[in-house]
Amino acid sequence: MKELGEFLKARRAELSPRTVGLPETGAPRRVPGLRRDEVARLAGLSSLHYTRLEQGRAGPSAAVLATLVRVLHLNDEQRDHLFALAGKVGVKVCRRPAQKVQPQVQRFLDGIPFTPALVLGRYMDILAWNPLAAALFTDFSQMPGKKRNFIRLLFTEPAVRALYPEWERVAHACVTQLRMEGAKCPGDAQLVELVGELSVADAGFRRWWGAEHATALSVGTKTLRHPLVGEIILDWDSFISTTDAEQQLVIWTAEPGTASHDNLRLLSSWTAQPAARASDAP
Repeated sequence: MKELGEFLKARRAELSPRTVGLPETGAPRRVPGLRRDEVARLAGLSSLHYTRLEQGRAGPSAAVLATLVRVLHLNDEQRDHLFALAGKVGVKVCRRPAQKVQPQVQRFLDGIPFTPALVLGRYMDILAWNPLAAALFTDFSQMPGKKRNFIRLLFTEPAVRALYPEWERVAHACVTQLRMEGAKCPGDAQLVELVGELSVADAGFRRWWGAEHATALSVGTKTLRHPLVGEIILDWDSFISTTDAEQQLVIWTAEPGTASHDNLRLLSSWTAQPAARASDAP
């Protein structure tokens, strides 16, 4: 692994902070190019782990190599050389088709006006939702499709972060789930891009992504502090699609007779009705 470490060291020396999107302070740098901790941060790794890679004391996984390809701006020839040095010859970047929600699933979502529900795809992409879910979290229709991702919103949108009084616990659990999903397809370009973006955006994400993680949850209770109706305590559950095992329906419910149930109904009453289609006009 010594040759691998030398290659990583040489490549980061060729890059400037501006090239990889980091701010330049103007202060003199002790080493040319990027520092080890900067590469580690961009890759979502701990500084110790990346240092061990450069020193030849650890072997990277295919997923870590794919991330380093992006972080170090490697071309195809350099990428192949990196994988060869790591003994991963023949490992291909995992690419999977775009996900779509079946029409009957969207009809089901639209037919439960008093229950917030959405469909999450791989890596927590938000594929479909009903009006009450948009009222509870944010108006998903107002953002580009590629930005419609639950964990991205959780880390980058202040309004979504503010919904959770126990934000760190919720965010840590989402990182755990993302890591488990990422293990199914190491090197997936979509995952590499998402991890890179969140690693730059949030120190907590970098720390949790590079650390040991616990078991992800598929059911539980969440407390939300909504700006319009106040505190809502919701039980949530998820159901796997039979047509696509990487799609799950997530629903939130409140126990009848509670203040949370009343607040959810109140929020539902304020939810705007879908606009009429042009074909429905007289």
